[in-house]
Amino acid sequence: MKGILFVISAPAGTGKTTLVDMLAREFEHVERSISYTTRQPRDNEIEGFDYFFISKEKFEEKKGDLLEYEEVFGEMYGSSKSFIEDRLNNGKHVIMVIDTHGAMNIKKKKESVTIFLSPPNINELESRLQGRETESKKDIQMRLKRAKKEMEMIVNYDYHIVNNDLLTAYDVLRGIIYAEEHKTKRKG
Repeated sequence: MKGILFVISAPAGTGKTTLVDMLAREFEHVERSISYTTRQPRDNEIEGFDYFFISKEKFEEKKGDLLEYEEVFGEMYGSSKSFIEDRLNNGKHVIMVIDTHGAMNIKKKKESVTIFLSPPNINELESRLQGRETESKKDIQMRLKRAKKEMEMIVNYDYHIVNNDLLTAYDVLRGIIYAEEHKTKRKG
């Protein structure tokens, strides 16, 4: 059986990576798509696990194999078509963690289940971003401004999860995976 493509979008600091990693640990048939990026890795990020970190020149060379790509805060991000297709054809559910623009592009091109994860409110998001201690105050303000715009896109997604509590959000996300696996008809 072919796997299902899930697309998750959320503002930075909402918990999307944590939730997807929890899913991948619990279910061996769930795998996170690993995007290419031209940005530098953060201290806690691992090459080939969090992202494939490449130069802008290498990114340009890869564009023919990218299902979608986007410039975010001056850096390029993209998802490999061959990576995703290979996993789906081998029965794996692939979860893409991408921004709203990329998600809407995927939705037009490929059968997928779209999920938007939001914080309980902007103040909580700001607190989470500050707690990560990975961005400057200026970067946090840019991310909050972007988050407000991203949250306007919620109506275009199949599902919306508010991450007020990590374990509750995880239960809802698991429920979506189970429900989609048991649909009598896949979207065509």
